[in-house]
Amino acid sequence: VQLQASGGGLVQAGGSLRLSCASSGRTFSRDHAGWFRQAPGKEREFVAVITWSGAGTYASPMKGRFTIARDNAKNTVYLQMNSLKAEDTAVYYCAVGGIITQLTTAVIYKPDYWGQGTLVTVSS
Repeated sequence: VQLQASGGGLVQAGGSLRLSCASSGRTFSRDHAGWFRQAPGKEREFVAVITWSGAGTYASPMKGRFTIARDNAKNTVYLQMNSLKAEDTAVYYCAVGGIITQLTTAVIYKPDYWGQGTLVTVSS
């Protein structure tokens, strides 16, 4: 399985970026797919996940600003990030497969495979 993430870069606060992650080596249409991020000096955290059927779930800080989407014909998952803040600066990782566990107030996503990260830097 290979996951190729792209789309990171430098953007000013309030701006937008769209990350892409192309998957190969699996039947992507049957996979959940998601994004995580890791800021400098912090642990990796969940950003968003989209089920194989297209339902998206977001971490609270991203709700209303980020949108996850998938194109099964292109084996690609996207993360549209709007209204970016300095605290969104991180390396963003895509992931596929695995299990989604729905808790009362949160979702836990444990993927099977990880892509390499793409750096997003938001200047204030």
